[in-house]
Amino acid sequence: MNSSFQGPNTAVKVYRHLLKAVRKYVGKEEHKAHFTDFIKQEFRKNINFKDSWKLKLASDYTFYLNSVHHHKDLLLSYNIAVDRTDEMKKILGKSAASVGLKLPDVYQP
Repeated sequence: MNSSFQGPNTAVKVYRHLLKAVRKYVGKEEHKAHFTDFIKQEFRKNINFKDSWKLKLASDYTFYLNSVHHHKDLLLSYNIAVDRTDEMKKILGKSAASVGLKLPDVYQP
């Protein structure tokens, strides 16, 4: 048993980090709510986390989600065989929004 995954403070940290990663990378939309609902249900059910492997699994999954998306961002930044048009639209939209503007929708027949 790994002692670094014991205690209520650790469980709260793992829970918060996992929810943050799922909301950021999976999404917050209503049709994706079952992901966060499952996480909340599991953490409530195992509030004491006597099985430290469950906390380790949640921590590892959080690390996995963050790493996959960091890797994707690196690939996009190095322009490695990835279509960047959607990414550039997102970046331009964020830039425009930061100064209070909204980009118009482009008509595509």
